[in-house]
Amino acid sequence: MRDVVGAPTLQDFGSTELPVRSLNTLVVGSGAAARKAALQLLRLGVTDIALVTDRWNGGTSFDAGSDKQTYYKLGLSGRPDSATDLAHDLWAGTCMHGDIALCEAMGSARAFYDLVELGVPFPHDRYGGYPGYRTDHDQRRRATSAGPLTSKLMCERLGGALEAAGLRVFDRHQVVALLTREGESGEPVVCGAVAVDKERLKLPAGGVDQGFGLVVFNARNVILATGGPGGMYRDSVYPQSQRGSIGMALRIGAHAQNLTESQFGLASVGFRWNLSGSYQQVIPRYISTDQNGRNEKEFLNAHFPDMPALASAVFRKGYEWPFDSEKVSGYGSSLIDLLVFRETQAGRRVYLDFTTDASGGDGLERFNLEHLDDEARTYLKNSGALADSPIHRLAALNQPSIDLFRSHGIDLGQDRLEIAVCAQHNNGGLTGNVWWESNVGHLFPIGEVCGTHGVRRPGGSALNAGQVGALRAASYIAAHYGGSPYAEEDFAEAVRGQVGECLEFAERVSGEAKPRKHLSPAQVITDVQNRMSRYGGHVRERPRVEEGVESAWKLVRDLPARLRVSDMRALSTAFWAADLALSHVVYLEAVKQYLEAGGGSRGSFLVLDATGELPCSTLEEDWRFAKLDSEAAVSREILEVWVEEAEKVSTRWVPVRPVPSEEGWFEEIWKEYRGGRIIR
Repeated sequence: MRDVVGAPTLQDFGSTELPVRSLNTLVVGSGAAARKAALQLLRLGVTDIALVTDRWNGGTSFDAGSDKQTYYKLGLSGRPDSATDLAHDLWAGTCMHGDIALCEAMGSARAFYDLVELGVPFPHDRYGGYPGYRTDHDQRRRATSAGPLTSKLMCERLGGALEAAGLRVFDRHQVVALLTREGESGEPVVCGAVAVDKERLKLPAGGVDQGFGLVVFNARNVILATGGPGGMYRDSVYPQSQRGSIGMALRIGAHAQNLTESQFGLASVGFRWNLSGSYQQVIPRYISTDQNGRNEKEFLNAHFPDMPALASAVFRKGYEWPFDSEKVSGYGSSLIDLLVFRETQAGRRVYLDFTTDASGGDGLERFNLEHLDDEARTYLKNSGALADSPIHRLAALNQPSIDLFRSHGIDLGQDRLEIAVCAQHNNGGLTGNVWWESNVGHLFPIGEVCGTHGVRRPGGSALNAGQVGALRAASYIAAHYGGSPYAEEDFAEAVRGQVGECLEFAERVSGEAKPRKHLSPAQVITDVQNRMSRYGGHVRERPRVEEGVESAWKLVRDLPARLRVSDMRALSTAFWAADLALSHVVYLEAVKQYLEAGGGSRGSFLVLDATGELPCSTLEEDWRFAKLDSEAAVSREILEVWVEEAEKVSTRWVPVRPVPSEEGWFEEIWKEYRGGRIIR
């Protein structure tokens, strides 16, 4: 892609000169939200921009999906729908501000049709309608899909438009710090970023003489679209390329919200993939074995009263895919997730077997199609998928879902598929206003790094939120934050200390290592991932979370003295390890605060409580859990959290804002629009 950003200049940052690139807006990330924001800025005439990314075709948008990856939008076929209805449904998931919900709803059709015009192949009927289907936390059948790789197709079409427009992309550049300066009212505002040029770290002379590969960006605006904290959990279905970098925003004082609300679900653990939708609706056989593949058993049988109840729960797991604390009791679909987790906690390996139907046992008879309830049988019949085995049903229902695994060397017609309950999506993230601007001015978090989703989001609504957020952030920048970059000498003076901290970090971690005392980046990352899966996963307990917070802070305190790299090529990973360490402290502090406020099980996590309810009579007493009181304050308020100073995380509870009334008098709105008073 051609260079529309001027050549770099060298500026002195203490003892080292570093290249500086100046521009109006820097887009950090290269997923679907980042690409939409860059494209919309160009359309609005803001051409002095660039996109910086660790890997151009990497991250969740490009490398993740499911059986038919969902894009949830306003209903655009058949039954009537309205943006107001959509907004109220998003808001009803709790802990989502109503004005944000209305923005996402009002912008839904515009964002979706833009993707259609760019060539994303969403299916439509002969009349031009875009039919939908039901997904998790949705009864309106608003969901659509372009197949297992919907978000990848979005990235490809958006990327093609950006290439045609000549956007400058700084690939293999990992942003490691956001820079701030004093704003007009004395508050800090974002003014740029520091990145590691990973290609320069490969050079023989890399290190001090090369300025550790650091590049400084002088920008009036930063759109942060780096996705969720994919590297924070051991049990994760995020692609390996999706690591996340919310810590650098927390470090400069950006507020976050709903960090307690992650989404977990069943996924394959070799090739990481969500096992929702079709993979469950064909009723695969669930089995577990010991670590060596012996002592096979169909472990679900002992916990369901009969095969129809079990088959119904497995089928519903398709469109109720995320673990849901409200769908555990009464032989709900999320009891399956809990039983899978129980097996893995006992040291056993769990698999889906598509080659044959469940054989029964423990008082249950062998599965046959007559065990399906009316809803499941009608669905499979209408889909032409009433075949004699799970793999044949899956082939009739969704052949691309089989082809996908085959492309990764897994034949579902022969191979068992190892699974676990994995972190899949962060419903929390950084706060933003109705134009997606953070409390730190000129910083716009969009996509998964922005915490707009609340507790229960309909499956696929994150794609809609990222596209709408990108449109609104670009609109605000074009209307209010255009203009030339800061004068470079003035910029360098304002951020010299902050850039110096990055240089000091690089010099320190590349110093002499003593193996018995020092930690490698890989060790730090493993420590963080184990702690988050243990204390911040889908099963939580207050005393254990307090223990996790304490050990997390100890890791953060130890890093300055102990983090070291043995090879300069690992410097970028060291920066990420430090970012991840801070991030997981803040997440665990949020979980601790929620539990201390009396919060019970909600969304995608279960809070264990010895005085609570037992999920089913066959489980041990240790699995009793506390239900959430829907009238409790934690159900009506959003937990905001931020880093105030060294080793201090502050929190506050904020009332959920209602959905505004969108009705207005046309002539008055027209007058405001003509006067430029809408985008404010």
